Amino acid sequence: RLNADNARFLLLAVLILLYMLCGAAVFSAIELPTEREAKERWEERLENFTRRHNLSRAELRHFLREYEEANVAGIRVDDIRPRWDFTGAFYFVGTVVSTIGFGMTTPATVGGKIFLIFYGLIGCAGTILFFNLFLERLITVIAYVMKSCHERQLRRKGVLPHNSRRGSGTSEVDSLAGWKPSVYYVMLILCVASLIISCCASAMYTPIEGWSYFDSLYFCFVAFSTIGFGDLVSSQNIKYESQGLYRFGNFVFILMGVCCIYSLFNVISIVIKQSINWILKKLSCKCCHRCQRRLFHSRRNVVMPGNVRSQRNISIETDVVNESDTDGRRLSGEMISMKDFLASNKVSLAIMQKQLSETANGYPRQMNSNSKQNGFSGGVGALAIMNNRLAETSVDR
Repeated sequence: RLNADNARFLLLAVLILLYMLCGAAVFSAIELPTEREAKERWEERLENFTRRHNLSRAELRHFLREYEEANVAGIRVDDIRPRWDFTGAFYFVGTVVSTIGFGMTTPATVGGKIFLIFYGLIGCAGTILFFNLFLERLITVIAYVMKSCHERQLRRKGVLPHNSRRGSGTSEVDSLAGWKPSVYYVMLILCVASLIISCCASAMYTPIEGWSYFDSLYFCFVAFSTIGFGDLVSSQNIKYESQGLYRFGNFVFILMGVCCIYSLFNVISIVIKQSINWILKKLSCKCCHRCQRRLFHSRRNVVMPGNVRSQRNISIETDVVNESDTDGRRLSGEMISMKDFLASNKVSLAIMQKQLSETANGYPRQMNSNSKQNGFSGGVGALAIMNNRLAETSVDR
């Protein structure tokens, strides 16, 4: 079991690394030309500005660095609402416990940073537990709906009476045990729910925040998936129409979106694990069958007396059956059938059991011409001991 888990972990690590390398190549090819063009335009504007106002490049760069420090502290060119009033702080702690972390608001004091460490430790753990319980409740609701629809169809057909009542409490939970939905069915429902929430939230963000609909969808995915780049952040302007209603809707959409996307990630991880198990099973079946046949043909008749042939544990989850009489094997971890063991160790077993026979007689039996001619030599185990006794009796006579 441990070897199978290690193989699954290594394969997943390799696949994630390859996935990251491919993603880095794609993003670099798409974004790098735009970055270079923006840098060239900025250098040109900077040169024109210094020439027009008769400033040195060093003085201008020093001033821009000071503005970057102010920008980190929350200072902007345009007027925005205070970030650390109660509503701003509540929005901040929401991004902390949900692990979004936009980065537009960060504690600047030592006390705030220390408090954030302990506050986030408990808050993130509790929120993750809430997300997991949300997924469990969702699966229970789906199972209840599936069972209700099935019972309604049976009532229409007249199989169940219309006045039958469902149990309550623990019996009701136990009755849903056989109605757990498929992981693919849950994944489809979560995908649809996440898409509906994202589209509705984008329809709200587009006119209020002034973003394009595509940018709103982009913000929804970044926020709901708890990536939180911080390039687009909602509820940051100083004034909105129906500000209280908008902030409440923003909170509800982010909460529902994070719950659905987080649950979707959990379900997708189960599908990925099933895919990895399938890949490992296919690889282990092919590799084990090939290696065992090669090992059997190369070492079938070269086992030395007294040596026990070791067999390497290739895969715990291997379970291959080959019906061949000569080199067939049944593998399940390190276990093989007694028939296969005897077939592959005939020579060593015969010699070891011959030594057992000699030990039982008390002395190594010398093979002479008489004993060879009486026809009693040979055999293994208890039969060998009996033959040796009969051989000695016939020689004495």
